[in-house]
Amino acid sequence: MPVPLAPESSLHLADGKVGFFDGTGGAFSSDVPPPFWLFVWAGGQALARYVLDHPELVRDRSVLDVASGSGVAAIAAARAGAKRVTALDVDPQAVAAVARNAAANRVAVDTRAADVADLDHAADVILAGDVFYTRTVADRMTSRLRRAHREGARILVGDPGRGYFPERLFTRVAEYVVPVPAALEETESLVTGVWEMHATNGPR
Repeated sequence: MPVPLAPESSLHLADGKVGFFDGTGGAFSSDVPPPFWLFVWAGGQALARYVLDHPELVRDRSVLDVASGSGVAAIAAARAGAKRVTALDVDPQAVAAVARNAAANRVAVDTRAADVADLDHAADVILAGDVFYTRTVADRMTSRLRRAHREGARILVGDPGRGYFPERLFTRVAEYVVPVPAALEETESLVTGVWEMHATNGPR
């Protein structure tokens, strides 16, 4: 189905009436990662829209989409003319979903199953959508993104106010009202910012 905020792309997604844990009987299991890749989240949609509207940010550059999920931001970067796009996710099922979605959109996206903390992949631009949803994940993500920024990468984040987003490290460059499934977010839209990491002199 088409991505609501970036209909240039269509992805294999759960029906809009399906909730996050419907496929697990409403229960969370620590043994299996939640199926984030079955949904197109607000942060990823905002990043995709921003990249498609500003293709010069990624054109002829290498792009890394971390915690890629469905791959919406990675696919947008490929559409916008990136030289090379790599999608990273800790969940092998998400990696497989990105590959399916990239093929459906006839774009080239490399995929890797890995944790962002173990990331050794250099890129000119790093995209991260909806990655600050728990304290533990946010701390690991922030540390790795700050290191990449110091190494010269441009960092763009899409975030709808998840609660653990380190706003002090970023400058907002765009804002969108993003359509989202009510079964997923308990609302039909989320105001979502696209943020760029700025230089800092603090500790890692």
